[in-house]
Amino acid sequence: MTVCETKLPPYAHFLGITVERDGDRGPLFQMPFETRVVGRPHFLHGGAIAGLLEIAAVGTVLDALAGEAGVGVKPINVTVDFMRGGRERLTFAAATIARLGNRIANVEAFAWQDDRSRPIAAARMTLMLRRAPQGE
Repeated sequence: MTVCETKLPPYAHFLGITVERDGDRGPLFQMPFETRVVGRPHFLHGGAIAGLLEIAAVGTVLDALAGEAGVGVKPINVTVDFMRGGRERLTFAAATIARLGNRIANVEAFAWQDDRSRPIAAARMTLMLRRAPQGE
């Protein structure tokens, strides 16, 4: 089963991010190494890594809310920790929802390359959920 990519922001498509279902773990986001994500030579740009983490968080929340129509997600707080440089290879990201309320979601996301247990970056995010008023 694949997560619907049309729900992802345009920046996800610009970065070349694709989404697959990672068994029971949920959505798995993948970003290929291309010229548009290069920072210093042979390394990923920090903004591309942060973008991948944000897209993983938002995409995971949207996936969890797939049964609800008219829900929008907007980041209100993002903290990214860079642990090591991202190299010239495919980069993965996944997110875990710590809390999913009526108006706020707290999410943690991790990015890695060769080994999931050795992340290159992690993020903690607070996302605002905008639900359509009932009866509309």
